[in-house]
Amino acid sequence: MNRINYLFNTKKERVLSIYFTAGFPELEDTLPIMEAIQAGGADIIEIGVPYSDPIADGPTIQDSNLIALENGMSLKKLFDQLKGFRAKIHLPVVLMGYLNPIMQYGMEAFCKKCKEVGVDGLILPDLPMQQYQDEFKELFEEYGLFNTFLISPQTSEKRIREIDQNSNGFIYMVSAHSITGARTGISEEQIAYFERVKAMNLKNPRLIGFGISDSETFTTASNYSNGSIIGSAFIKKVKDAKNLSEDIQEYIQSVIS
Repeated sequence: MNRINYLFNTKKERVLSIYFTAGFPELEDTLPIMEAIQAGGADIIEIGVPYSDPIADGPTIQDSNLIALENGMSLKKLFDQLKGFRAKIHLPVVLMGYLNPIMQYGMEAFCKKCKEVGVDGLILPDLPMQQYQDEFKELFEEYGLFNTFLISPQTSEKRIREIDQNSNGFIYMVSAHSITGARTGISEEQIAYFERVKAMNLKNPRLIGFGISDSETFTTASNYSNGSIIGSAFIKKVKDAKNLSEDIQEYIQSVIS
């Protein structure tokens, strides 16, 4: 069984996924950050593949992407870093990135490498569903990779149900029509959107991302979904960390406790 499926079969609520950018703040921080995320008590590790034009991301993650690229991070380097990580990491691991560098690497070579190192799923915000179905669905399935699509407050019910039928693992609920970034609180408008999607009784679990940053926003979002994704707020903690492992674990504990 895919580790993402296993997780949601055994844990139905308050699932925490943590996003970080590979190769940030230092090139070789990727595995130490993964180990600290696991030790801190998170449930999913989401590794951002650095890209020069991350269209869905706000300034914090954009900045981390540029620093990682300047550090020398690439897909080849990332796969080298991930060799043997399953000896230490048992959590589901998802790669989030954009099509351009993956297509340059070669989609089948990329999928093969994901399976080889132990990656469980992918989040590719600029991959159209039709292209996924026509060109990549069989390839992803061949290599045991779950593909996650994003929905937003502007996504129609028809489209959400279509995404639900063509998704594996979980649906990524973007909390607001915006780019990524930590915010203060969750609005009534967002809660209405969360309630609307919850009432649809989708087959896939839902994780809410964009604007989740602390215990309060994590708990509120988790009341309307299976859990949440934290990215920008975590990147800021990593950037400011004095002791990377200790500060990461302390932050995650502050969110989930």
